[in-house]
Amino acid sequence: MSCKFSILVIMVLPGVLCKIPHLNCITSDPLPILHKYHQLGDIIIGGIMSQIYIFSNTITFQEQPSTDLFYKNEVVTQLYQHILSLAFAVKEINENPQILPNFTLGFHIYNSHFIASWTYHASMELFSTQGNFTPNYKCDTKNNPVAVIRGPNSEIFINMEAILSIYKVPQFTYGSAAELSRKTQIAFYHQMFSNVNRQYRGILQLLLHFQWMWIGILYDNDDNGERFLQNVVPMFSQKGICFDFIERFPVITFVDNIDKMVTEGFHIYHVVTESTANVCVIYGDIKTMTFIRMFPIISQYENVAEMAVSKVLVMSAQMEFTSLPFQKHENIDFLHGVLSFAIHSKEILGFQKFLHMRKPILEKEDGNGFIQPFWEEAFKCSFPGSTLDSQATETCTGVEKLETLLSSVFESRMTAHSYSVYNSVYVVAHALYAMLSLGVKKTARIHKERQILLSQLTWKLNYFVRHICFNNSVGETLYFNANGELETGFDIINWVIFPNQSFFRVKVGEVQPLSSNEEMFTISEKTIMWTHRFNQTRPSSLCNPSCHSGYSKLKQRGKPFCCYHCIPCPEGKISDHKDMDNCFQCPQDHYPNEEQNFCIIKYVTFLSYEESLGITFTSFIIIFSLITILVLWLFIKHNDTPIVKANNETLTYILLISLLLSFLCALLFIGRPHQWTCLLRQVLFGIIFSISVSSILAKTIIVILAFMATNPGSRIRKWMGKKLGVSIIFFCSFIQTIICIVWLSTSPPFLYVDMYSMPKEIVLMCNEGSTIMFYSVLGFMGFLATISFIVAFRVRKLPDTFNEAKFITFSMLVFSSVWFTFLPTYLSKKGKYMVAMEIFSILSSSGGLLACIFFPKCYILIGKPELNSKEQLRRITME
Repeated sequence: MSCKFSILVIMVLPGVLCKIPHLNCITSDPLPILHKYHQLGDIIIGGIMSQIYIFSNTITFQEQPSTDLFYKNEVVTQLYQHILSLAFAVKEINENPQILPNFTLGFHIYNSHFIASWTYHASMELFSTQGNFTPNYKCDTKNNPVAVIRGPNSEIFINMEAILSIYKVPQFTYGSAAELSRKTQIAFYHQMFSNVNRQYRGILQLLLHFQWMWIGILYDNDDNGERFLQNVVPMFSQKGICFDFIERFPVITFVDNIDKMVTEGFHIYHVVTESTANVCVIYGDIKTMTFIRMFPIISQYENVAEMAVSKVLVMSAQMEFTSLPFQKHENIDFLHGVLSFAIHSKEILGFQKFLHMRKPILEKEDGNGFIQPFWEEAFKCSFPGSTLDSQATETCTGVEKLETLLSSVFESRMTAHSYSVYNSVYVVAHALYAMLSLGVKKTARIHKERQILLSQLTWKLNYFVRHICFNNSVGETLYFNANGELETGFDIINWVIFPNQSFFRVKVGEVQPLSSNEEMFTISEKTIMWTHRFNQTRPSSLCNPSCHSGYSKLKQRGKPFCCYHCIPCPEGKISDHKDMDNCFQCPQDHYPNEEQNFCIIKYVTFLSYEESLGITFTSFIIIFSLITILVLWLFIKHNDTPIVKANNETLTYILLISLLLSFLCALLFIGRPHQWTCLLRQVLFGIIFSISVSSILAKTIIVILAFMATNPGSRIRKWMGKKLGVSIIFFCSFIQTIICIVWLSTSPPFLYVDMYSMPKEIVLMCNEGSTIMFYSVLGFMGFLATISFIVAFRVRKLPDTFNEAKFITFSMLVFSSVWFTFLPTYLSKKGKYMVAMEIFSILSSSGGLLACIFFPKCYILIGKPELNSKEQLRRITME
C-alpha cells in the first residue's frame, strides 16, 4: 500500500496511523466493523443502519487505535426490526418469479454505530472486495451494491453522502434526512419520506383542530431542527399559535461532554415542566427519543409527580420509540396519549411470522452479526463467549420466542420506518426490472450479458427509480416526485401505554395528499386516549382561558400575542364566538341581548290601537268628540236664546266643529303610519287648530267691538256682523294654509323607519320633513293664541252677563301652557312616545278650549235656564 493511500485512509479510519514527523507510513488493518449482515445474491443491495451504540474513550492519537477503546456496547433492540424488514423484502422478492426472474437479491448490511467514523468506514467497505477492506479497489464485481439503503437518522445521511455520490448509485433514505443543495446530489438521492412541508402543515392542522394555540417546541440540535424552526414558527404564528418556549435539545453524545449534555437536559426538563402550555411539539429523530426517555428519571431525581409534568406530546414522523438498555425498565406512562406522525404504512402479511422464525444460531451461521447482541439484550441472557457487556446471569438457549417480548422491547408489528425500508427494496427491484427489460431489447437475452449490463449501467438506475410507479404487496402505489421524495401521506398515531409497560399504536387520523399543495386532514377524536392527567377530556392549551362570547380580547403587554385579557363588549356591540379580537355592531334591524353574545331582531313598533296607550287615547278622543257633538247639539237646540245669540252663534258653531275635527284629527296619529297619513296629520292639525284659535280671536274682537259700538255716535256698529268673524277666520286659516302648501311643496313629511332611537325597536313614524316649516305652523298658532290672550285679557272685566272674554283669557292660558310645555317634552321623547306627546297636547289643548269656553254656557243652558233671558241681559246693562 502506498504512502499516499495511507494518508487518505487515516483521515477517516482510526486503524491507520501515519507518523508525519518521521515521514514513515505505518499501516495496519483497520478496526473491523463489529456488526454486519451478509446474504449472497446476483444483485446486492447495501444497507447502512444503526442498531448498537458504541461508548468509547476519547482518541488522543498517543497510541495505536484498537478495540480497547470501546468499553461498552449498548443495543437498541427496537431498531433490529429495520434490518429484518430489509431481509424480509429480499426474501419475498426472491420467492416471486415475476419481479426479477433469473436473478436473486442479496444484501450487505453494516452497523454505523451512530458515529461518523464508522459510517464512513461502512460506506467505503460497501465498495470494497468482501472480506478485504481496500477502498475503491474492486476485484469482485458480483458483490458491488446497485443501491444503498441508509437511516434512520440524518447524521448517517450526511456522512455517507460524500462517498456514495462518487459511485452514482441510488441512495434510499428512511427516517430523518438532511437537505441537499446541489442538483448532482439530488439526482442520486431518493427519500422514502414525504415532503416535510406536508408534515408541517399536518401538525398545524392538528393543533388548529384541537384549538391548541399555546404550545412549546423542542427540536433537534442540527440543521434539520433549524430548518424546522425556520419553517414552522412563521407558519404557526400566522394561524394564531404562539409559543411558551422554544428549546433545542443538547447534542447527544456518548463520548465526551456528557456533563454538559446532562446539565442542558435538566434545563430543558425544568422549562417543560414549569410551562403553562399543555402541548409540546417535538421535532427529532431516533436519538431524540433516547433523550426524552430520560424525563422519568429526572422527575424521580427532582421529586416531581409524573401527573404534574405530563404534557400532550406531538412527535414528528422521523421519531420512533427506542430505548437504551438502562432505560428499558423505566416508566413510560408519560408517553400515554402521545400523538405522533408516521409515514403512511400498512400491515405486511407474513412479516410477523418471519420475525418469529428468527433463531440466533441459524442466523449467525448465515452471516447475521446483529442477532446475537439483540438476543442477549432483549432476553437478558448471554451466549458463551459473548463480547457484549451484560449483567445477565442466565445463558441464552436460542429458542426464546420473540412474541413473548414486550412491545417496549421489540415490536412484532411492522413500524413506519421498517415499512419504508421494505418499500425501498421493492423500489430497487422494480427499477432493476424496468432497466434490465429495456436493456435486453438491445442486447442478447443471456444471463451473462445482463450481468455485464448491470455492472456497467448501474448509474442509470437512478432514472428508472425516479420514474417507477407500481403497487407493492399490500396494494399501495409507490412513486417519487421531482425532488426524489416518496409521494405518500402521514398517519396520525395515538400511543396507548399499558400497566406492564408495553404499548400499542392506534391510528386515529391521517394527512393524505390531494395534490402538490393540498392535503386531506382527518382525525377520529373519539378513539384518542389522552394522557392520564386530563381524565379522557380533550386537553386545552391556551395562554389564558378563552374569552367567551360577549367579550373581546385585549393583549397583555409584554407577552406573546395569544396572551390576552377578556373585556366585556361595549354597549350596543356583541361578540358571537370565543376569542374574538373585536366586538361588532348588530345589523340595523337587530339589537344585542343582555349577554351581548348574539343579536335579536328588533320588533316593529308604533302607537297602535291595540296597546293600552292607544286604547286610552282612542277612548278620550271618542269621549271628547261625543261631548263636543253634545255641546253643538245643545247650542243648536237653544240657538234662539240670548246666551247663544249674544256670543255670535256662527262663530260658536265654527269653533265647535273645528274642535270636533281637532279631536278626530288625533286619530291620524294612532295606528300604523303610512305615507298618506304622514302628509295629512300635520297639515290637518295645523289648519284645523288655526281655525279654532282664529275663531276665538274673532270672538274676542267682536266682544270689544260690541262694547265700543254702544258709545253714542260710534261708527263701529257698521262693522258688526257675521261677516267680520268669518273674515277673520278665513284670513288666519288662509295664512296657515299657505304655510302648509309651502311645506308640502318643499320638504313634506314622509314615512320614516327609525332603527336607532330605540335600542330594541324599529319605530315606524312620520318625519316632519322640514323642521322649520313644522315649527312655523306651531309658531303661527302660538301667534294667534297670544293675540287672542292679550285682547281677551284687556276686555275680561267688561260688564256683561254673557261676556266671554274672561273665559277666552283662561282658555288661551291653558292652550298656551300646553303648547309651550309641548316643545321641550316632545324633543326629549323618542319613538312612539313623541307621537303620544303630540296626541296628548292636541287633546288637552282642544279639551281646554271646550271646557273653558263652553262648559259655563252649558251650565246656564241646562242648570240655570232663568239666567238665559233678555230681562237678565237688560238688568245687567242698566246697572
